[in-house]
Amino acid sequence: MVKANEAFMHLKAGYLFPEVARRIEAWQQRHPGEEVLRLSIGNTTEALPPSIAKAMHEKINLLSSRETYTGYGDEQGDKELRRALRLHYEKEYNVALPDNAFFVSDGAKSDAANIQSIFSPSCIPAVQDPSYPVYVDSSVAGGHTGEYKDGGYQGIVYMPCDASNGFASLPPDAHADLIYLCFPNNPTGAVATREQLKAFVDYAHREKAIIIFDSAYSDYIQTEGIPHSIYEIEGAGDCAIEIGSFSKNAGFTGVRLGWTVVPEKLYGDDTFHRLWNRRQCTFFNGASNIAQSGGIAALSDEGRKECLELVGYYKKNAEIIRKGLASIGLECYGGIDSPYIWTRCPDNMSSWDFFDLLLDKAHTAVTPGSGFGKMGEGFVRFSAYGHRENIEEAMNSIKENL
Repeated sequence: MVKANEAFMHLKAGYLFPEVARRIEAWQQRHPGEEVLRLSIGNTTEALPPSIAKAMHEKINLLSSRETYTGYGDEQGDKELRRALRLHYEKEYNVALPDNAFFVSDGAKSDAANIQSIFSPSCIPAVQDPSYPVYVDSSVAGGHTGEYKDGGYQGIVYMPCDASNGFASLPPDAHADLIYLCFPNNPTGAVATREQLKAFVDYAHREKAIIIFDSAYSDYIQTEGIPHSIYEIEGAGDCAIEIGSFSKNAGFTGVRLGWTVVPEKLYGDDTFHRLWNRRQCTFFNGASNIAQSGGIAALSDEGRKECLELVGYYKKNAEIIRKGLASIGLECYGGIDSPYIWTRCPDNMSSWDFFDLLLDKAHTAVTPGSGFGKMGEGFVRFSAYGHRENIEEAMNSIKENL
């Protein structure tokens, strides 16, 4: 008899964002004709920057002619794009990496999950709590954990994030092999100082662990002195893998394009670079060549200027949300170096109860913090991704109806 992968059976029922969508749909069925102002999922809403759209149109035109058509590309990514990424790190982060350390993919979420495949199931993962669900769920599906119990999975080392540490967790006390970090953080909007990241690098060296650093929101950092890349930290090149994305700065949430940096050697060993290269060559045929042409344009001088303008639009949305919530006495975090505003529920309400209240009274949808982990209970996440007029309407509705 064919058996299912038992590791998947350990997953807690229901993925957070589909559950949010299901509840919104059920509410709309009970309230036909009522509009829901969606400040929940981090899905970009504004048009692609002009130079990027132009580059993708030009690529499509090339593909429409037999003489200029191209099919499969390199599984590791277009050589021009990998070179552009290398120059981007040199210019903006003062970080020197070879072209072959960059592996282009169809998005950061895919890589954050797929990276598990090159590590033994015996490896112990550590995650921030609260954290983006894919880090936990991919650890579970990858066989790194046991049963779900008391708000967490056996076999995962949780690193608590709360107001006392500015929602930037400390390195764990226990041993871990894989350390998932996300800064600027999703969902809390927190950033980590150079000293805080150095503590994780020092921990990794001490435990011979590997950091998996999600930098998808790095362009939102405006606070001076905050690192954009883990490789800005001395010693990180020996112990860290970094995942990046075009989704939240170039508007590629639907276009799908990202990258992962796997140094040629980690702790002097080329095993994980070789394995990731083999994994991509075996299970992946490369990102869309149309999307990659957009990625090249996004890293040009003109493209970077346009992307940062787009980021600025969402950052202004975040400011409007943060100020609006604060004006009615809600306790807020994030929203400065991040598109997310982490908000404490009033009157000791649970995350889902406050979700229901906002939906019922203000017709505004958010994301319950409990879906990001045990430490997320009692909070909700507001997303700044939306049309400005909808953001302003949602804030006005909350002020008037809560």
